[in-house]
Amino acid sequence: MQDQVKTLHIVLTNEQRSVYCAGETVSGHVLVEVSEVTNIKGIKLEVSGLAQVCWNEGPQRKSLLSSARTPLSHNVKEEIECLSIAQIICEPTGSEEWICLSAGRHAFPFQFELPTRPLVASFSGKYGSVRYWMTAVLQRPTHHNTTVSRDFPVVAHVDVNSPHLLCPVSKNSEKMIGAWIFTSGPISLRVDIERKGYCNGESIPIYAEIENCSSRLIVPKAVIYQTQTYLSGGKSRSCRQAMASVRGNHLASGSSETWNGKPLKIPPVSPSILNSSIIRVEYSLAVIIQIPGARKLEVELPVVVGTIPYYGIGSRSSSVSSQFSADMSWLTLALPDLPEAPPNYADIVTEAEFDQHSPSSQQSEELERQLGGPAFAYIQEFRFQPPPLYSELDPHPSQGEV
Repeated sequence: MQDQVKTLHIVLTNEQRSVYCAGETVSGHVLVEVSEVTNIKGIKLEVSGLAQVCWNEGPQRKSLLSSARTPLSHNVKEEIECLSIAQIICEPTGSEEWICLSAGRHAFPFQFELPTRPLVASFSGKYGSVRYWMTAVLQRPTHHNTTVSRDFPVVAHVDVNSPHLLCPVSKNSEKMIGAWIFTSGPISLRVDIERKGYCNGESIPIYAEIENCSSRLIVPKAVIYQTQTYLSGGKSRSCRQAMASVRGNHLASGSSETWNGKPLKIPPVSPSILNSSIIRVEYSLAVIIQIPGARKLEVELPVVVGTIPYYGIGSRSSSVSSQFSADMSWLTLALPDLPEAPPNYADIVTEAEFDQHSPSSQQSEELERQLGGPAFAYIQEFRFQPPPLYSELDPHPSQGEV
């Protein structure tokens, strides 16, 4: 027999709304369409939120004292309820036992308020997720219940204007290249950023001082990392991935470079999740010095990706210089178009090519010992030497010139 219920849907009042947050009201309608006169017992709305983690832990070692087979692996799983709301949105009134629906479409409004306590933001990761959804249950006297569900995203606002996120962050490190009497000098790195909190779409101005006193040709770059951490029963599982990066110039031996607010834009990423006991999403800014034939030198600073953008003024990136450029913006309309600058040579030589022509640390130290000096620097500088400027070449040399 054909089911009398043709469709069952949940429609929100504002379908264009992307997210909800704690304390806000969610409203909409449950739409029911029946093909003929139908009796129902009622309609119930269940709202749920669940944070869960699950991963495979193993393989395990077999016990030598027991002949019983032990599993090679097992699942680690944990769930925490984030939200639970139930309400009746349609039920018989008075002495009526059923509700009679005529053939056609019927809309039953609903409305519920999210709790004011902090909620964990919606998230989907490699080993876990945080999910919020609502389920409409249509109850009938002679049939099984008919249900329909839909997700609705929840955001936990993180205000980057909070005092602890406005403090500048800085760190420095140094690495000595070589061993024993064949050391060629240190590579030093200092990095600082104006504040700890940023939002999607913002650029992080990076201030760095890089000094290369070694005999190696080094390559600096900055990377934004996302680290997902999943916790259950004293065990944890983490995964880390690079979300954005920017490269600096190659630095030859004895040279230095200063980044005076080098921008690195934050791509569309999930906000930081710091208020869950089983899932954490954290970010960091790392400035990395690639050193041929040696371990890289790295400085990593914590970063919080928030949802409420920074509205302060007075930072180095929004100081007098930026105000001056804004005041003089009319001048660009009167100036002719400038020719496009040639590409940065550091962008032409890829990291793969750089690593391919980079000797190991043992080879580098052997060359320096045999030649009595930092031969590696000269070899690398010659290999990656950019072509001379056009002004340095005479396209029509004289015949008498030697």
